[in-house]
Amino acid sequence: MKPGKGTLLGVPLAIVSIVVMLVVPIPSILLDTLISINITFAVLVLMMAIRVKSVLEFSAFPSILLIATVFRLALNITATRLVLLHGYAGSVIQSFGHFVVGGSLVVGLVVFFILFVVQFVVITNGAGRVAEVGARFTLDAMPGKQMAIDADLNAGHINELEARRRRTEIAREADFYGAMDGASKFVKGDAIASVIITMINLIGGFTVGVLQHHMPISQAMSTYSLLSVGDGLVSQIPALLLSVSTGLVVTRSAGENDFGHDLISQFRAQRPAVTLAGGIIAGLGILPGLPKLPFLMVGGGVYLIGRRLPAHITDEPEIQELSKAPELLPAPADTPDALMGSMKVEPLTLELAVDLLDLLDPTVGGDLLDRVRGLRRKVANELGLVLPAVRTRDNIELSIGEYAISVYEVNVAKGKAPVGRSLAIGGDLQGIPGEVDKEPVFGLDAKWIPSSLKQQAIMAGATVVDRSSVITTHLSEVVKSHAGELLSRQQTKELIEAVKKGNEAVVDEVTQAGINLSEIQRTLRDLLNEQVPIRSLTRILEALTERARVTRDPDQLLEAARVAVGPSIVAGCLTNGELPIITFEASLTHHLVETLKITEEGISLGADPALVARMADEVARLFSDSETKGRTPVLVTQPRLRTATHRAVYQRLPRLSVISTSELGGQYRSNLVGVVNLANAATV
Repeated sequence: MKPGKGTLLGVPLAIVSIVVMLVVPIPSILLDTLISINITFAVLVLMMAIRVKSVLEFSAFPSILLIATVFRLALNITATRLVLLHGYAGSVIQSFGHFVVGGSLVVGLVVFFILFVVQFVVITNGAGRVAEVGARFTLDAMPGKQMAIDADLNAGHINELEARRRRTEIAREADFYGAMDGASKFVKGDAIASVIITMINLIGGFTVGVLQHHMPISQAMSTYSLLSVGDGLVSQIPALLLSVSTGLVVTRSAGENDFGHDLISQFRAQRPAVTLAGGIIAGLGILPGLPKLPFLMVGGGVYLIGRRLPAHITDEPEIQELSKAPELLPAPADTPDALMGSMKVEPLTLELAVDLLDLLDPTVGGDLLDRVRGLRRKVANELGLVLPAVRTRDNIELSIGEYAISVYEVNVAKGKAPVGRSLAIGGDLQGIPGEVDKEPVFGLDAKWIPSSLKQQAIMAGATVVDRSSVITTHLSEVVKSHAGELLSRQQTKELIEAVKKGNEAVVDEVTQAGINLSEIQRTLRDLLNEQVPIRSLTRILEALTERARVTRDPDQLLEAARVAVGPSIVAGCLTNGELPIITFEASLTHHLVETLKITEEGISLGADPALVARMADEVARLFSDSETKGRTPVLVTQPRLRTATHRAVYQRLPRLSVISTSELGGQYRSNLVGVVNLANAATV
């Protein structure tokens, strides 16, 4: 049934009415009706929680919890007003205060507090913890699920429509568990509020009865206190039902059937367990001192039920389908699918020696996989690149304690991570035994020391890093230096599609300008190769569109993109708000501009190779001197020289950022650390 206008207006009106109930008195007969509605609504929600097959079928549940909580509190306030003003709050509360607890205040309070303990301490706390863990695990698993969808899409197992549906489902699931993490606090707060309200009602009712109506103490206790307890019980029952519903929803795993069907079918499949349980309970009835009749009746009944269960359950539809399906023979190794699978080249691979596999086992404290997942999130946040899944495997050809990192199955880095050792960097390590080595990223002097001597090394002034951190840091540096290679055309397309969702006009202009996917990919790759993040993809595409109207030269497109994100580039090079700068002397700049030439590889310096080499040496000297002082400088050139200069010094100084004057922007303090003058290398 589709929601009509009445339904669309009814929900907002109902919420507004609940808020109005907080301040406007209502008659007792209407309160009876609303209390009945509250209990009925709680039962309805519980039934729905039992019947759903997946949490997404009840995605409105967090909002329902909030509405139900406010409704219940409004009823509490309304009942309190009637009890204190008239000594009567309707027949429902009257019945709960007298009939349900036998008219005893002590019994009512005991029952009320037991319900509170069951709801707050047991169900609500457990459901809240499950919701919190579910939210964290769901968010942590999102990148892996997205990559699995992308892999199925790239392999042709699903189409674009199915991929979009799965991505939407993942996002909805993450939103649901995030909302449930907060909504569970509503239930906990409601339980605490009900106790406080009941205590206030007890004190307020007793005070009103004795001081205002001059009732005897016993009569005031009997009238107001029992009504207050009845009000508390009336509110606790639906609150308990909603707490149970919360627990059922957050602990529900997605399946083909609802909870009731799964429960019965799974018990039916455990015939030995049911039979054994019945036998044990019946055996308790034989023991001396225990009542025989109840144990023998219950135990015998369960035993007979277990004996009547079939030995093998075959009435499940999925099991029937599997039993009817013909046995599938393994595909021959030379089929096209098998050959294509064996030919697949992984973008990024981490290989470990056999003695390092403990780093992958969480049961022995291995956290390398978690750190790799964290690295993928870090790269996405810093560079704007969705890193492909890192394939981790063992390699028996590696020496003991070694690991290797490959990009498209080309080995690009190797390192060591000996078992039982930690890497100590810097400090005075002469008195600490260990194997002298180099830190794999920056080449700093280091030593692999026994992990038991970690505190001793720290006291000696060293920085001690565990094996997982060494591998993850090395992998991070490899990813940054090969980020351009790891950006595939498919990923470029997905990045553009993501931009289109919020900035459709930008992507439309790119299409109208005739810029194809390969040109965008090349520009993004060039940016990543120069350590420039591509997170501001909207601005990059806008700049490409403007420049493409004039030229399609790749170098020109790159420079336009860099100018667009210039302030971000500068911000990434700042040291405590200061930008250390190396620049060229004016005559050298003029000479280099005059010798620029265009080749098949793009624009380059056409000056004498010896002159270019001397220039690179001088830049390297200034760069090294500045780094020893804790400052990482950048080389600032004229816009026309930037690309050619970067190509000239990249092999010598891959970590040097070459920035044009048109890219300078943002809030910073400039500090000139050196001027390159080949005639007389003057240092400032």
